[in-house]
Amino acid sequence: MTVAEALQEATRLLGGAAERPRLEAEILLADHLGCERSMLLLRDREEIEDAGSFWQKIQRRRDHEPLEYITGRAGFYGQEFLVAPGALIPRPETEILVEEAAAMIRRREAKRIVEIGVGSGAVSVTLARLFPELEIVATDISPEALAVAAKNLRRFGLEDRIELREGSLLDPVPEAVELIVSNPPYVPEGTPLEPNVADYEPHRALFAPGDGTELLRRIVLLGKERQVPVVCEMGYDQREGMESFFRDAGIEAYRFYRDLAGLDRGFVVSFGDEVKSKK
Repeated sequence: MTVAEALQEATRLLGGAAERPRLEAEILLADHLGCERSMLLLRDREEIEDAGSFWQKIQRRRDHEPLEYITGRAGFYGQEFLVAPGALIPRPETEILVEEAAAMIRRREAKRIVEIGVGSGAVSVTLARLFPELEIVATDISPEALAVAAKNLRRFGLEDRIELREGSLLDPVPEAVELIVSNPPYVPEGTPLEPNVADYEPHRALFAPGDGTELLRRIVLLGKERQVPVVCEMGYDQREGMESFFRDAGIEAYRFYRDLAGLDRGFVVSFGDEVKSKK
């Protein structure tokens, strides 16, 4: 079977599983052939070697396995990161978390920060690349996620500036830091999710008890205890719950930020130097 024939058949097979079946067929075939997508047109009459392996990838995608886990790569902030089932796939909305954290780092001229829940390492790696003098301690309770993050640290040559530590929240970080950044689990337990998420991505990196804000609150309280600002991602419908928590906890210096769709997506909390804003 030629490249052109395989693309036609793969596009048909992915019709029920992918929103953009042709694009995903091209991505999977390019991954199989070890070339760029742009090269497929030039190779359209070429016979595919080891075709069985390619069709296995197509079947995995038909079974709703995320494309990123099949290829082992995901794009984030203009870079390509290694991913595996032990860590969440980086999402575009988390790039806004990076921007908010970067603004706080610039404002405070921070030199040492912590990321709670490092996952694949995409956030810490991106911030380290944006700020060459920055040192980061990154924690996670998942050995599998830490293993993926370690691969990305090596990929970008950042092992000497990002230190990975296994443990919950700030338990493994007794020393002082200047900023807390986190994209913790915040999906309420029992929330129905698409099969590509529910059946493949790590549940303990997705789900949180109750209304999903428990870990968000704990992280803010850690920031209050250490008197360092917190930049955190949250669910689009969790603003009301977090505002109520801020009032009850006596926290006045906070603001929410939105994603490109205009949905509330996270918050920034400071202690003593940032005016409260509800925009």
